[in-house]
Amino acid sequence: MSSDHAALAYAVATQVALCTIVGIDGSFSRRCGAQLAVGRDGTLVGDMADNCLQNELAAQATISAREGIIKLLRYGKGSPFIDFRLPCGSGLDILIDPAPQAHQLSKCVADLGARRATALPLAVPAAADRRFLRVRRYIPRLRLLVLGTGAECKALQRQAEATDVDVELRAAGQQFALNTVPTGISADPWTAVLLLFHDHEWEHALLAWALRTPAFYIGCQGGAQARARRLELLRADGFDDAALARINSPVGLVPRARSPEVLALSILSEVVGAYEALHPHP
Repeated sequence: MSSDHAALAYAVATQVALCTIVGIDGSFSRRCGAQLAVGRDGTLVGDMADNCLQNELAAQATISAREGIIKLLRYGKGSPFIDFRLPCGSGLDILIDPAPQAHQLSKCVADLGARRATALPLAVPAAADRRFLRVRRYIPRLRLLVLGTGAECKALQRQAEATDVDVELRAAGQQFALNTVPTGISADPWTAVLLLFHDHEWEHALLAWALRTPAFYIGCQGGAQARARRLELLRADGFDDAALARINSPVGLVPRARSPEVLALSILSEVVGAYEALHPHP
């Protein structure tokens, strides 16, 4: 479960008050749109970065649920709660909806389950600041499709799974043959396709397939000669410069990684950074 979707998913499973940051005045360690679900039994699901803030919101959500009233509260700079301060010195505007619409929540969860982007209307009062967030948008969770051979593939799979990233690994020579594309694979706009080969003869058919998908990231290993030959072959197949620019090679943030674990961490860091840039709420 993506932490960005956790409060939403819990809100579908049981009755909650849903807290959403709809405005940030200054800087904060979470994005506008961050959410916390407060269950009727006091269970908290989601993340607002600070336990004091989460406990305060839980108390306010209990009052909101009891009264059946939507609350729009300001914390930090400019807040009427003079005994509650944020360490960053910023101001947060947080919407507490004691009874979010079940059908809207369910649609969002269903869309994400089908790997579709989706949106939840927020019950921000019409008279509130027009800059406040009024629609919370979500994208499907990050997915890695790893095609290759060797220890790098296994290391990347282990690290992705340890960080709760979906990963599908197809082993060359075992699950597909040279100059073929594995059956049943797919890549959507929230999938990173990673080709990890030392023998670059395996890449051509796979790259031609990947470039015809909407994958947000395509990455390959390889030195300067391998990169030049790769592009030459793909140009001969009709791919233009704009298409070829989608290929990230050498892949990863760390130059000249010399161990499978370091390369895997380097790749995962770069891919997560590219995925974060897709988020609809910066």
